[in-house]
Amino acid sequence: MSDRGADSSHERNIDGCPRKYSLELRERAVRMYRTSDPKPQIKKLAVDLGVHPEGLRGWIRQAEADAGERDDRLSTDEHAELVALRKENAQLKRANDVLRTASAFFAAQLDPTRPR
Repeated sequence: MSDRGADSSHERNIDGCPRKYSLELRERAVRMYRTSDPKPQIKKLAVDLGVHPEGLRGWIRQAEADAGERDDRLSTDEHAELVALRKENAQLKRANDVLRTASAFFAAQLDPTRPR
């Protein structure tokens, strides 16, 4: 069985989409890159592992962000928090819209100048 085995179909990324490559493969690829001295060419390592070079490059960048070595992208934890906060914000906006509509409805019902 390949590293992309059937188990990867059950894994989901932070956005809920299925992962193409298993977490084990991703972690192993990043570890191989980070522990190599000198650093291998990402393209060559990707070909050796059977993954897309830009995918490997992204995994390496994300690992560097998670380790605090990069400031140009969010860490995995920060990204998860951002997704949760955006979801909560959308829910609160919907709740406010419902409350605003209900408030207008009841205010109209209580208005003594409104003809019935």
